[in-house]
Amino acid sequence: MSNNIIYLRRDLNNDEAEKLMSEPVLAVDTELSGIDVEKDRLWLVQIKGAGPEIFLVQIRDELQYPNLKRVLQNPKSVKIFHYARMDVLMIYKYLGVWAMPVFCTKIATLLDRPNKGHALHNVLKEIFKIQMEKQECLSDWSLDLNKDQQEYAAQDVLHLHDLKRVLEDGLRDKNRLGLALDCFAFLKTRILLDLDWGLRDIFAYNPKHGDGFSIRGT
Repeated sequence: MSNNIIYLRRDLNNDEAEKLMSEPVLAVDTELSGIDVEKDRLWLVQIKGAGPEIFLVQIRDELQYPNLKRVLQNPKSVKIFHYARMDVLMIYKYLGVWAMPVFCTKIATLLDRPNKGHALHNVLKEIFKIQMEKQECLSDWSLDLNKDQQEYAAQDVLHLHDLKRVLEDGLRDKNRLGLALDCFAFLKTRILLDLDWGLRDIFAYNPKHGDGFSIRGT
Protein backbone atom coordinates (compact mmCIF):
# COMPACT_ATOMS: atom_id res chain seq x y z
CA MET A 1 0.00 0.00 0.00
CA SER A 2 2.93 2.38 0.63
CA ASN A 3 3.45 3.24 -3.05
CA ASN A 4 -0.18 4.39 -3.34
CA ILE A 5 0.00 6.90 -0.46
CA ILE A 6 0.40 10.55 -1.47
CA TYR A 7 1.32 12.48 1.67
CA LEU A 8 0.83 16.24 1.31
CA ARG A 9 2.02 18.94 3.67
CA ARG A 10 0.08 21.37 1.49
CA ASP A 11 -3.20 21.64 -0.38
CA LEU A 12 -4.08 19.31 -3.25
CA ASN A 13 -2.70 20.65 -6.52
CA ASN A 14 -5.04 21.42 -9.42
CA ASP A 15 -4.51 18.08 -11.19
CA GLU A 16 -5.07 16.10 -7.98
CA ALA A 17 -8.20 18.08 -7.22
CA GLU A 18 -9.62 17.65 -10.73
CA LYS A 19 -9.06 13.91 -10.55
CA LEU A 20 -10.96 13.70 -7.27
CA MET A 21 -13.69 16.07 -8.50
CA SER A 22 -14.46 13.60 -11.29
CA GLU A 23 -15.09 10.74 -8.85
CA PRO A 24 -18.75 9.95 -8.04
CA VAL A 25 -17.78 8.36 -4.70
CA LEU A 26 -14.92 9.22 -2.35
CA ALA A 27 -13.82 7.49 0.83
CA VAL A 28 -12.89 10.10 3.45
CA ASP A 29 -11.57 10.01 6.99
CA THR A 30 -9.92 12.41 9.42
CA GLU A 31 -7.35 12.30 12.18
CA LEU A 32 -8.05 14.52 15.17
CA SER A 33 -6.29 15.51 18.38
CA GLY A 34 -9.21 13.97 20.29
CA ILE A 35 -13.00 13.77 20.34
CA ASP A 36 -13.92 16.86 22.35
CA VAL A 37 -15.79 19.15 19.96
CA GLU A 38 -14.78 22.32 21.77
CA LYS A 39 -11.13 21.58 22.58
CA ASP A 40 -9.81 19.21 19.92
CA ARG A 41 -8.97 19.92 16.30
CA LEU A 42 -8.52 18.54 12.79
CA TRP A 43 -4.99 17.55 11.74
CA LEU A 44 -5.36 15.26 8.70
CA VAL A 45 -7.85 14.48 5.93
CA GLN A 46 -7.56 11.19 4.03
CA ILE A 47 -9.27 10.75 0.64
CA LYS A 48 -9.50 7.79 -1.74
CA GLY A 49 -11.37 7.54 -5.01
CA ALA A 50 -11.87 4.43 -7.14
CA GLY A 51 -8.19 4.26 -8.04
CA PRO A 52 -5.31 3.07 -5.84
CA GLU A 53 -4.11 6.53 -4.75
CA ILE A 54 -4.77 7.60 -1.16
CA PHE A 55 -4.26 11.29 -0.47
CA LEU A 56 -3.24 12.36 3.04
CA VAL A 57 -3.61 16.13 3.43
CA GLN A 58 -2.12 17.55 6.60
CA ILE A 59 -3.94 20.60 8.00
CA ARG A 60 -1.89 23.58 9.18
CA ASP A 61 -3.30 26.83 10.58
CA GLU A 62 -1.06 29.00 8.40
CA LEU A 63 -2.15 27.39 5.11
CA GLN A 64 -5.26 27.63 2.95
CA TYR A 65 -6.87 24.61 1.28
CA PRO A 66 -9.12 25.82 -1.57
CA ASN A 67 -8.72 22.66 -3.66
CA LEU A 68 -9.33 20.32 -0.73
CA LYS A 69 -12.43 22.33 0.20
CA ARG A 70 -13.66 22.20 -3.39
CA VAL A 71 -13.31 18.40 -3.45
CA LEU A 72 -14.99 17.88 -0.08
CA GLN A 73 -18.01 20.04 -0.81
CA ASN A 74 -18.53 18.74 -4.36
CA PRO A 75 -22.29 18.01 -4.49
CA LYS A 76 -21.78 15.45 -7.27
CA SER A 77 -19.70 13.06 -5.16
CA VAL A 78 -20.87 10.95 -2.24
CA LYS A 79 -18.37 10.97 0.62
CA ILE A 80 -18.09 7.68 2.53
CA PHE A 81 -17.21 8.14 6.21
CA HIS A 82 -17.27 5.56 8.95
CA TYR A 83 -18.29 8.07 11.63
CA ALA A 84 -19.67 10.96 9.60
CA ARG A 85 -21.10 12.83 12.58
CA MET A 86 -17.63 13.60 13.96
CA ASP A 87 -15.66 13.80 10.71
CA VAL A 88 -18.07 16.12 8.92
CA LEU A 89 -18.35 18.29 12.04
CA MET A 90 -14.60 18.76 12.33
CA ILE A 91 -14.21 19.43 8.60
CA TYR A 92 -16.94 22.06 8.82
CA LYS A 93 -15.47 23.60 11.97
CA TYR A 94 -11.89 23.88 10.66
CA LEU A 95 -12.30 24.12 6.88
CA GLY A 96 -15.71 25.81 6.73
CA VAL A 97 -17.30 23.44 4.18
CA TRP A 98 -19.92 20.71 4.35
CA ALA A 99 -18.45 17.40 3.14
CA MET A 100 -21.78 16.18 1.82
CA PRO A 101 -23.68 14.23 0.57
CA VAL A 102 -22.46 11.36 2.74
CA PHE A 103 -22.76 7.63 3.23
CA CYS A 104 -21.95 6.78 6.84
CA THR A 105 -20.86 3.16 7.18
CA LYS A 106 -21.28 3.30 10.96
CA ILE A 107 -24.95 4.23 10.68
CA ALA A 108 -25.37 1.70 7.87
CA THR A 109 -23.73 -1.00 9.99
CA LEU A 110 -26.03 -0.32 12.95
CA LEU A 111 -29.09 -0.52 10.70
CA ASP A 112 -27.95 -3.57 8.74
CA ARG A 113 -26.16 -5.50 11.53
CA PRO A 114 -27.65 -4.22 14.81
CA ASN A 115 -26.31 -7.12 16.88
CA LYS A 116 -22.75 -6.92 15.54
CA GLY A 117 -19.80 -4.70 16.38
CA HIS A 118 -19.87 -1.24 14.78
CA ALA A 119 -16.25 -0.06 15.18
CA LEU A 120 -14.53 -0.06 11.80
CA HIS A 121 -11.86 -2.60 12.75
CA ASN A 122 -14.58 -4.98 14.00
CA VAL A 123 -16.73 -4.56 10.90
CA LEU A 124 -13.83 -5.15 8.49
CA LYS A 125 -12.74 -8.22 10.44
CA GLU A 126 -16.25 -9.72 10.52
CA ILE A 127 -17.12 -9.01 6.87
CA PHE A 128 -13.79 -9.19 5.01
CA LYS A 129 -11.51 -11.02 7.51
CA ILE A 130 -9.23 -7.96 7.45
CA GLN A 131 -7.14 -7.24 10.54
CA MET A 132 -6.48 -3.53 11.01
CA GLU A 133 -3.40 -2.32 12.83
CA LYS A 134 -4.23 0.08 15.68
CA GLN A 135 -0.80 0.92 17.12
CA GLU A 136 -0.85 4.50 15.82
CA CYS A 137 -4.35 5.43 17.04
CA LEU A 138 -2.92 7.79 19.69
CA SER A 139 -0.27 9.36 17.46
CA ASP A 140 0.59 13.04 17.42
CA TRP A 141 -0.83 14.06 14.04
CA SER A 142 0.44 17.65 14.30
CA LEU A 143 3.99 16.66 13.33
CA ASP A 144 5.36 15.41 10.01
CA LEU A 145 4.04 11.87 9.60
CA ASN A 146 6.34 8.88 9.59
CA LYS A 147 5.72 5.82 7.42
CA ASP A 148 3.79 3.93 10.12
CA GLN A 149 1.46 6.88 10.69
CA GLN A 150 0.87 7.23 6.96
CA GLU A 151 0.03 3.53 6.64
CA TYR A 152 -2.31 3.71 9.63
CA ALA A 153 -4.14 6.77 8.30
CA ALA A 154 -4.45 5.27 4.82
CA GLN A 155 -5.99 2.01 6.01
CA ASP A 156 -9.00 3.89 7.41
CA VAL A 157 -10.19 4.70 3.86
CA LEU A 158 -8.73 1.71 2.00
CA HIS A 159 -11.77 -0.57 2.32
CA LEU A 160 -14.66 1.91 2.63
CA HIS A 161 -15.76 1.57 -1.01
CA ASP A 162 -16.14 -2.21 -0.64
CA LEU A 163 -17.82 -1.83 2.74
CA LYS A 164 -20.36 0.62 1.31
CA ARG A 165 -21.34 -1.87 -1.41
CA VAL A 166 -21.84 -4.71 1.08
CA LEU A 167 -23.87 -2.57 3.47
CA GLU A 168 -26.03 -1.14 0.70
CA ASP A 169 -26.94 -4.68 -0.37
CA GLY A 170 -27.76 -5.63 3.20
CA LEU A 171 -29.88 -2.53 3.78
CA ARG A 172 -31.70 -3.06 0.50
CA ASP A 173 -32.49 -6.67 1.44
CA LYS A 174 -33.88 -5.50 4.79
CA ASN A 175 -35.81 -2.61 3.22
CA ARG A 176 -33.80 -0.14 5.33
CA LEU A 177 -31.83 1.70 2.66
CA GLY A 178 -34.34 4.55 2.56
CA LEU A 179 -34.13 4.87 6.33
CA ALA A 180 -30.35 5.01 6.14
CA LEU A 181 -30.47 7.73 3.48
CA ASP A 182 -32.82 9.77 5.69
CA CYS A 183 -30.33 9.42 8.55
CA PHE A 184 -27.48 10.60 6.32
CA ALA A 185 -29.51 13.63 5.19
CA PHE A 186 -30.24 14.55 8.83
CA LEU A 187 -26.56 14.61 9.79
CA LYS A 188 -26.12 18.29 8.91
CA THR A 189 -28.88 19.21 11.35
CA ARG A 190 -27.47 16.86 13.99
CA ILE A 191 -24.02 18.45 13.62
CA LEU A 192 -25.36 21.99 13.92
CA LEU A 193 -27.05 20.92 17.14
CA ASP A 194 -23.80 19.37 18.34
CA LEU A 195 -21.99 22.65 17.72
CA ASP A 196 -24.58 25.04 19.14
CA TRP A 197 -26.51 23.01 21.68
CA GLY A 198 -24.09 20.33 22.75
CA LEU A 199 -24.76 20.67 26.47
CA ARG A 200 -28.28 19.33 26.06
CA ASP A 201 -29.76 16.58 23.90
CA ILE A 202 -33.05 18.08 22.72
CA PHE A 203 -34.18 14.67 21.46
CA ALA A 204 -33.89 13.01 24.86
CA TYR A 205 -36.99 12.47 27.02
CA ASN A 206 -35.40 14.38 29.89
CA PRO A 207 -32.54 16.57 28.59
CA LYS A 208 -29.95 17.25 31.27
CA HIS A 209 -27.23 19.84 31.52
CA GLY A 210 -23.66 18.58 31.28
CA ASP A 211 -20.32 19.99 32.27
CA GLY A 212 -19.02 19.79 28.72
CA PHE A 213 -19.55 18.05 25.43
CA SER A 214 -17.76 15.51 23.30
CA ILE A 215 -18.88 12.96 20.76
CA ARG A 216 -18.02 9.45 21.83
CA GLY A 217 -17.53 6.33 19.69
CA THR A 218 -15.87 5.35 16.44
